[in-house]
Amino acid sequence: MSHPTRRSLLKMATAASAIAATGTVPAIVHSAFADTPAAATKNGALPKSLPWRNWSGGQSCQPAQRIAPANEGELAELLRKVPTPIRAVGAGHSFSPVVPTDGTLVTLDRIAGVENINAKTHQADVLGGTRLYRMADDLADMGLAFDNMPDINKQSLAGAISTSTHGTGANIGSLSTFVQGLRLVTVSGRTIDCSATKNADLFQAARVSVGSLGLITKARVQARPLYKLKRRVWVQPVEEMLEALPELEAKHRNFEFYYVPYSGLALGISNDETDEAETPTLMNEDDDSLMQLKMLQDWLGWAPGMRRWAIQKAFGDYPVETRVDFSHKTLTSERGVRFNEMEYHLPREVAADALREIIKTIETNNIRVFFPIEFRTVAADDIWLSPFYGRKSASIAVHQFHEWDYHDYFAAVEAIYKKHEGRPHWGKINTLKAADFAALYPKWNDFLKIRKELDPTGKFLTPYMKDVFGVA
Repeated sequence: MSHPTRRSLLKMATAASAIAATGTVPAIVHSAFADTPAAATKNGALPKSLPWRNWSGGQSCQPAQRIAPANEGELAELLRKVPTPIRAVGAGHSFSPVVPTDGTLVTLDRIAGVENINAKTHQADVLGGTRLYRMADDLADMGLAFDNMPDINKQSLAGAISTSTHGTGANIGSLSTFVQGLRLVTVSGRTIDCSATKNADLFQAARVSVGSLGLITKARVQARPLYKLKRRVWVQPVEEMLEALPELEAKHRNFEFYYVPYSGLALGISNDETDEAETPTLMNEDDDSLMQLKMLQDWLGWAPGMRRWAIQKAFGDYPVETRVDFSHKTLTSERGVRFNEMEYHLPREVAADALREIIKTIETNNIRVFFPIEFRTVAADDIWLSPFYGRKSASIAVHQFHEWDYHDYFAAVEAIYKKHEGRPHWGKINTLKAADFAALYPKWNDFLKIRKELDPTGKFLTPYMKDVFGVA
């Protein structure tokens, strides 16, 4: 029996730490395990791989195998022979069961980076496993930026595209709308390029596919010259905020707000382009504020009126905050307090009334929650499975502390979403089935046809994904 070296112990410690922190297998971790002698098998059976769980801890699985291919060729070869179902994982920031599998879990963390910058068109090729924060930094180093960014920037680009991840802005689409071309590696190992002029139908399907057509190894994305935004944060009674929505959405490039349950108050956030000098980065106190709201829930959850008074005393004289920085820094936030999330995208004209219903439902029934409710706007697009297909949308997201059960809370809110013909975020919790999705998406059957052509035996489909697409 060989003795482990100090170097190998350090590598294994690094691997264990990375897995515990992210739930995924980055390159250094893959390298660490690659150097480890294969475990002995029993009766020819392969040993189980490490378990996986998502960021919130709400989704988990024990895959038979994990793979971290170093390039497209290696990925194509592996996909032909690994156990199924095959699912891809990025940062584990999806809350719906789109990742868990007892087959093979694939990370593209080693297929990452930004390349082939076109200085005239401001387009770039970004490899599928690239995390959004790294992509933003690399583009900034080259004088470029995305037209928008989501609130959380830890996701892989492939995962963000596949689930139609978005930011806020009444006239700005999701990240999927910035994609000008895609490269997919299918379950048969075939590599396919698509764009609006090449394999056009596949392109419209693949820009939001929830990982059911193939793995996105490269995306040609549209960027723009690097720019700065002036971020403004203020507190206002929620009813005043709702009444002013049309004006706020029209006035500001990016606008969103958070309603603090049991407070009557909303936190407005706007971002507008500016040439002003950057200002010092403010200390992020969001997590501290959240834990204070949790404390009030723990102490005064039995007395909503007293809780409202306490929150209003704490936030009523909240000073207006302003900050100037480059867009990828002002549009994103660090989120240290973990949660589970449900988000639906509603027709914009009904969203304010839907939020009023949600607030009334929460506070009339004294539902246990302290996380603010997030309200954002997104432009319409023509991507087949985009929640924003064919309509200007407002997104309303509810969150529950990761240690608390979310089912009753989310069920009460989901009934309101459904009433207003909301479409769920593909990476967020929902209870919809194939028939529900078919009624919400005009191009649903067109998508199913392409899915069947590319993966006829359903090797990318877990039982959950079969429920989504109605596959027996």
